[in-house]
Amino acid sequence: MSARWGKPYQDHRDWPAYNESLVLRGEFYLDLRPLRHWDKELASMNRGKRGGQYQVPESFVRWLVIWKQLVDYRGLEGITRRMVKLGIIPTAPDYTTLWHRLHALTPEIRMPAYKDLEVASDGTGLKTTNAGEYRIFRYGDPEARQRKHLVVVITADVRRKKVIGIEVHIEGKGHSEAGTAATHVREATRRGYRVGKFYGDGAFDSYDMFTALHETGTEPVIKIARNSESCPKRRPPGAKHRRRAIREYGALGYRDWAAQKGYGMRWPGTEGIFSAMKRKFGENVLSRSPTGLVAEGYQRAWAYDELREYGEGQGYRIE
Repeated sequence: MSARWGKPYQDHRDWPAYNESLVLRGEFYLDLRPLRHWDKELASMNRGKRGGQYQVPESFVRWLVIWKQLVDYRGLEGITRRMVKLGIIPTAPDYTTLWHRLHALTPEIRMPAYKDLEVASDGTGLKTTNAGEYRIFRYGDPEARQRKHLVVVITADVRRKKVIGIEVHIEGKGHSEAGTAATHVREATRRGYRVGKFYGDGAFDSYDMFTALHETGTEPVIKIARNSESCPKRRPPGAKHRRRAIREYGALGYRDWAAQKGYGMRWPGTEGIFSAMKRKFGENVLSRSPTGLVAEGYQRAWAYDELREYGEGQGYRIE
């Protein structure tokens, strides 16, 4: 197998350790440690709450979010009902309760314990229909004009494939990828992380992005757009920092610049995660409402990150 530009591909993975991490991900689905503090967590959630009381703790709901990527709501009801019969949990939520607790849930990302990051950002699309190719070919697609893709943008550490930011929107209705990435980098810095490098394709070649990277002390590794202006008539914020990057890019040329900067590192931090996520959970979402679509796209990226961390032995992530 050969990589880009004819260079032989070198696989440096520790295959026994990688294989074990994949096996451990399967253990997650039957790891019932979230249930150990069921009563204590419910007491805390219901303290001072008026009206109906919670019957299912939040940690168990987050555990079900990952099951939901493989099983529908009625399937989840069946799983929890069987758990009650086995004496594992005291009560089983019904379909309506599951829908209300999971439908719009966007669990918080667990940030890494280490503080030095090198991040990349990119977006991908998820299909908002389950229609098969044959059905569309045979009968046409009556919703083609109004159907939009769901856009999932992530920012992740390229060295360890750890997601640190997720933003989801319906196509044409959200922030730009560059704006989202700038927010993620600023937020990570605000929380005490040092972002050493940022890798991005031409979509991130914007003044706002270069401004954010300068503010956070982050080295930009961004492919410059072909139609870029090094000296625009109007000097927006960030023009100076972007102009410096343009000159460096122009002096080296793309191939030498990419090799010197390690531009290829953006792939494991974004495309590698998207590819694994879609292979694991598919690339179709089932929700119909805008709120449900956004939450489902977020949950998919979050769930894959939780499973990957569990397989890497980074501690139990749901508690």
